[in-house]
Amino acid sequence: MYSSETIIRVRYAETDRMGYVYYGNYAAFFESGRVEALRALGLSYREMEEQGIMLPVLSFNIKYYKPAFFDDILTIRTSVKEMPSGTRIHFHYETLNEKKVTINEGETTHAFLSGGRPVAVPQVVIDKLGVFLVKKPQ
Repeated sequence: MYSSETIIRVRYAETDRMGYVYYGNYAAFFESGRVEALRALGLSYREMEEQGIMLPVLSFNIKYYKPAFFDDILTIRTSVKEMPSGTRIHFHYETLNEKKVTINEGETTHAFLSGGRPVAVPQVVIDKLGVFLVKKPQ
């Protein structure tokens, strides 16, 4: 499994009238986690896009357990648990509060596109993730 952590401090504008982080903001938090997880692997969204590769979201799922509040420091743990195959990659997310309590979990599935059409997972992505996801012979 490949995993990375991104720290986010909740801004006042990200809360609703009840003082909770508005549920829709978690999509942006997950995006930050995903971009930083790829960056930590040595992959850049910007460079992929400059090469004509896009990663649109095909599905987004989230399960909420506890709220987060203004000024909370959240850890977004982003993981890739299985090697991407075909044209898709799947990310798992866990949001932890400052007490390291899981406040939600989610997942997104993305397609690799070029020119608006699905393409195979780029070899560089397979190579970078392969270090973490492929068991080496003993």
